[in-house]
Amino acid sequence: MTYSLDSPGELISACAQSTGATAAWEEFIRRYNRQIVMVAFRTAQIWGVNSSEVVDDLVQETYLRLCADQCRLLREFEDSHAGSIFGYLKVITASVVHDRFKSIHTIKRGGGRLEEGLEVLETVPMKETFDPAKALEREILLHQIDAFLQTHVPESTKERDLNIFWLYYRQGLTAQAIASLPDIDLTAKGVESTILRLTRLVRNEMIESNLAQFRPST
Repeated sequence: MTYSLDSPGELISACAQSTGATAAWEEFIRRYNRQIVMVAFRTAQIWGVNSSEVVDDLVQETYLRLCADQCRLLREFEDSHAGSIFGYLKVITASVVHDRFKSIHTIKRGGGRLEEGLEVLETVPMKETFDPAKALEREILLHQIDAFLQTHVPESTKERDLNIFWLYYRQGLTAQAIASLPDIDLTAKGVESTILRLTRLVRNEMIESNLAQFRPST
């Protein structure tokens, strides 16, 4: 089932469901992940932090908060007007960021400065210049990997396992964030094991394919 034509309210409702919501979450990430990242980055800058690693952590925390308490925040969302979802996600993401840094200040008992480890982290790198040739090569490789996995993953867990694999490698979600999604039904350790198993499967196939190029024909 696809959700690309669903309204924001319909999509959010689907994400909040306890079953059958994985595809809905993929659509949610496609639509709104960019905004969540930008809000997390800009709000972190207010606290003097520009680290890409810290921003990534804050984005993951935002998804965890959205999934907490059986997706309570999503269930409370009201699609009252065009753009409601953007304002809603902005408030939630900013709240996650402020809570994180307020907690750091509380631990330091009002010292007025963030921990040194946060201050010296590198800034967010500039995006690389878009290269159509490299983009095409990447898409071809991803298609080959998906085709390989489609024929080598057990049918009983194929849909779930492939969702986990691509949420990790394409969307950048952590194992903990993936485990928190409805319909995954695995612990973070279970998600990590699935990713490792499929990664080894793909790596072994790629090594075998490369070796085959050098084998003499018979």
